Amino acid sequence: MRNSPFDNSGKSYLLVFIIVCAATLCLNHAARGNGKVSALSSMSLHESWVPEWAKHVIWYQIFPERFRNGDPTNDPTVEDIKGSWPHDFTSPWEIHPWTSDWYELKLYEQLNGKDIWFNIQRRRYGGDLEGIIERLDYLQDLGITALYLNPVFMAPSMHKYDGSTYHHIDPTFGPDPIGDRRIIESETFDDPATWRWTAADSLMLHLIEEVHERNMYIIFDGVFNHMGITSRPFRDVMEKGPESRYKDWFTITSWGDVSAGEEMTYEGWFGVRELPELREDENGIVSGPRDYIFQCTRRWMDPNGDGDPSDGINGWRLDVAFCVRHEFWKDWRKLVKSINPDAYLTAEIVNPVNTIKPYLEGDEFDAVMNYNFAFACMEFFAETKTRISPQRFDTLLAEIRNAFEPDVAYVMQNLLDSHDTDRIGSHIVNRDFGSFRQWSDYFNQSKPEHNPGYATRKPGEYERRIQKLMVTFQMTYVGAPMIYYGDESGMWGANDPCCRKPMIWDDLPYDDEALRADGSVKDTPDTVIFEHDLHAHYRILCTVRNKISALRIGTFEPILWENLHDVYAFRRSLEGEIVTVILNRGEYPAECSLPWASLWGEDQLTLQRWRAENGRINVSVSPLTGVILIAVDE
Repeated sequence: MRNSPFDNSGKSYLLVFIIVCAATLCLNHAARGNGKVSALSSMSLHESWVPEWAKHVIWYQIFPERFRNGDPTNDPTVEDIKGSWPHDFTSPWEIHPWTSDWYELKLYEQLNGKDIWFNIQRRRYGGDLEGIIERLDYLQDLGITALYLNPVFMAPSMHKYDGSTYHHIDPTFGPDPIGDRRIIESETFDDPATWRWTAADSLMLHLIEEVHERNMYIIFDGVFNHMGITSRPFRDVMEKGPESRYKDWFTITSWGDVSAGEEMTYEGWFGVRELPELREDENGIVSGPRDYIFQCTRRWMDPNGDGDPSDGINGWRLDVAFCVRHEFWKDWRKLVKSINPDAYLTAEIVNPVNTIKPYLEGDEFDAVMNYNFAFACMEFFAETKTRISPQRFDTLLAEIRNAFEPDVAYVMQNLLDSHDTDRIGSHIVNRDFGSFRQWSDYFNQSKPEHNPGYATRKPGEYERRIQKLMVTFQMTYVGAPMIYYGDESGMWGANDPCCRKPMIWDDLPYDDEALRADGSVKDTPDTVIFEHDLHAHYRILCTVRNKISALRIGTFEPILWENLHDVYAFRRSLEGEIVTVILNRGEYPAECSLPWASLWGEDQLTLQRWRAENGRINVSVSPLTGVILIAVDE
């Protein structure tokens, strides 16, 4: 940390005090933000088209193959990965050790002569449903109240966005992979009358039941823009060409001339041949795959088919939703809400607010994965040279909040990272080298495969302090916070695939990360351990948010920004319950003077108290920390 530009007589501390006190004299001006009162500062909460429960949850995103291996007997075999990139099924292969150094090539990998990026895509670690069930108590203790599972349907890749089916859970996630595959092959793919429940399906229903018994919610990843090349319809088209009964499911650009040795060509998602796109017309996805998707939607939302959705999932996250026409989503939403009016629909749309608006008007989705929230947070909290001011931060937040119907802001999935970004800690380590907001550029800039200058080291104490501050804001701001698995236990990593390492657990001994992405040896290996201090911070914040209703559904009012020293404060209020949050992103202590009606103010993070005098309270906020202040009288 830098030395103060002032002497050691306390002048720097006093200067911050004077500046912040002066700023608080203009609270009403600061609350307006460019002359406009926040829409959430005066709105009254009301019944709307978003599910009420989604305003109250804390999301936890799980990448199933990398969360926990609860049942080693179902681990994938080389046969299970056929059809996935890089299409090497003849080189030596085995389940990769969960606790090994991420960038170390194991002996079986060295034998194929390929680099780390080729081999990482071949790796499977054995995460499964039993592992998730095994750790539900851990998640509940953390304070998690809703789960978002990355794709769980049958697929050969580790990410499973190349679905073979939508109506069966991947056999390697359940207890009987061989038996499950036998059942799946015996069915008529698009005839629900022939569908049966596999062992993996049944275990998923048990997981759903266990989640609901804990008063938690669960949603699946719906990948309805494309399927995989191992799907029955696509295999049938490849085999029979224009004679296939599924020929209209995909966009075939050329059937090819077999006699001339020409292959069939088709549209893949962004040109990826492993992801053949489902065909669309002016109404969206065409009738064959559309009917199949609708049947699968019913299957997982009302498994018993008895009109009672309580044994089904609570909603969906829709992958690359911007790639499917609005007409399809409008019809699909009607189906979903007819099954369960309280279902939650959130979409992956990584675009500016104006592009997102048409999806959030009450007839398609309830929310989106709030990447614009993440962009603003990184620009204020993470960056150094390019850091935006607190005032600019407030303006960006207001633009996002005010763009939609008021209740939408409360159900947005406020993420800081995901399976498609570098992890929070690694982003902070690599601050200032690129703009997160420039998504298409940053996506590759944050991969050491494409950018050798990207630092893969473990975040240090300074970076962790910034991460803690960011999460303090995330857990106190408007919208449903979402934690990407392992952020709370200390995981770090560059963008895909390095953000998808196996979860760090406190009961497993891990090898040090001794190698860089290029295979060179680090001067000092990075210790891979469960970071209890970081976990405790997340746990306290989850507890505070779950305890205080104003943090979930209260109004929002910015009360202070102090640009010179990077202090930002706001108030959340609900029926007399008031929470004041002060965030000091600066490098020096801040003393904030606020009007205060009670005798004391207590920080919910540390339980430290400050006494009010003459109707004001002076609160000390250390550098890179936050205070969550409530009024107490004794």
